[in-house]
Amino acid sequence: MAMLEVKDLEVYYGMIQAIKGISFEVNQGEVIALIGANGAGKTTTLHTITGLLSPKKGSVLFEGQDITKVPAHKIVSMGMAHVPEGRRVFSQLSVYENLKLGAYTRKDRSNIDKELQSIYERFPRLAERKNQLAGTLSGGEQQMLAMGRALMSKPSIVLMDEPSMGLSPILVNEIFDIIESISKSGTTVLLVEQNAKKALSIADRAYVLETGKVVLEGNAKDLLENDSIKKAYLGE
Repeated sequence: MAMLEVKDLEVYYGMIQAIKGISFEVNQGEVIALIGANGAGKTTTLHTITGLLSPKKGSVLFEGQDITKVPAHKIVSMGMAHVPEGRRVFSQLSVYENLKLGAYTRKDRSNIDKELQSIYERFPRLAERKNQLAGTLSGGEQQMLAMGRALMSKPSIVLMDEPSMGLSPILVNEIFDIIESISKSGTTVLLVEQNAKKALSIADRAYVLETGKVVLEGNAKDLLENDSIKKAYLGE
């Protein structure tokens, strides 16, 4: 059984159909990439999985349980975390306060401080800036904070939306190294990313979205060599 199953999902914004019957699955321990141009439906898909949008048709199953109509805050407590596009940190709160908010669904209060220390080890820059207001951090640091905040909920799967957006090439490499290390530590990752080359280089499998439909799927390494992918997304 797949950890996450998306079945025949259809999502509308008013009269406009954004998602046109897509299906895919994510197995435990995988890094799965969703790639596609702007407007392909990638962010809408993540928002629907995490309960921020309701589909008109189709279903989302997480660890065998139908979560299609479950509210977003309950989905977090079930073990799914979302790192949103544009980072969305609480700019008027400190780094430390942002991280603590990531653990708001957890009941095991005694382990939260231990988790905080492991986040500081993974992101040393956050430890250095723990008392700084999140809004004063650089873009790369805010991305690390958004990732750290998601990990504070001890998720079994993390959904990441455009983590490299607006970052310098050096920081992009750093963020992707962190995503790989998150995966190696046992957390499943569903990655939405416009930098298709980077996404495919760390993913196990990938799905290509075009205008709300899955048009191609397969092993990420094979897709890196696919001529139509090279032409459309890799600038080759």
